[in-house]
Amino acid sequence: MVKTQLFLSAITALLALNNPARLLAQSLHRLPITTVQELHDYFNWKPGKPPIISGHRGGMYEGFAENSLSSFEHTLEHTPAFFETDPRLTKDSVVVLLHDATLDRMTTGTGKLSDYTWEEVKKLRLKDAQGRVTQDRIPTLDEAIDWARGKTVLNLDHKEVPLSMTASIIRKHKADAFVMLTVHSPQQAQYYYRENKDRMFSAFIKNKDEWEAYEKAGIPASSLIAYIGPAIKPDNKQLYQLLNSKGIMCMISAASSYDKLADEQERFSAYRAIIEDGASILESDRPIDVAQALKPLRTNQSPSTSAPTKN
Repeated sequence: MVKTQLFLSAITALLALNNPARLLAQSLHRLPITTVQELHDYFNWKPGKPPIISGHRGGMYEGFAENSLSSFEHTLEHTPAFFETDPRLTKDSVVVLLHDATLDRMTTGTGKLSDYTWEEVKKLRLKDAQGRVTQDRIPTLDEAIDWARGKTVLNLDHKEVPLSMTASIIRKHKADAFVMLTVHSPQQAQYYYRENKDRMFSAFIKNKDEWEAYEKAGIPASSLIAYIGPAIKPDNKQLYQLLNSKGIMCMISAASSYDKLADEQERFSAYRAIIEDGASILESDRPIDVAQALKPLRTNQSPSTSAPTKN
């Protein structure tokens, strides 16, 4: 009996290793989003709505590599979240998830990702934030989209992948209900929006002028969440008031700021302060910690019309 169990465990590990899309999920906190309208409703700002958590690159915990399906899944075992992730191109134009243009920091490889074919890249293994080699390999964007369906929302940052290629992959998977796009300019948003008006965007909007540029470009408020920066600052108050009045949720990313605090209680206090200041989405390398820190705030606020489920 013991030998049989060990054999089954080994088979399960091999399946996950060779095909990340077949990771055997534990009980997960799933976002209740199956249609484009539900996606837009989920990210529509309303008074008293509980804050939403974004896992920056999936989350960065010991034993889990950033931008890996294992990291996404690990986060969802603890809290509902959506995920910012980073598509890049291999030498033979396969779109994979990797933040850096080089392989050295996060994989067992060296040099530029763009110098390697997908057949070469998939032999590499990812490292966690402490530099330890994991069993995970770099996933393709196709695999990530297949995995995310029915579980969460992927927010695709823009690196060097052509906009047309990203749009084509979303279209191929019919994934507009659970894939959104980080845009760094109104022009990028315009390209995607003209192709498909169902698209949802995470836009860099750090002041009134930048919002007005998106408005002038014809991007509706209902298609946007706004990334307003990495820190609490006095100017945020006016921006919250302006964007919230349009139904736009405002996101602060703690990845380059408050996540770096060494003391856990200081981090937790900073996470709560972000929401108390007026942000409605908190992005973090530590999404599980954020969920713990925000638990008192989330339970005291009105439930969302589409509450996450766990199964």
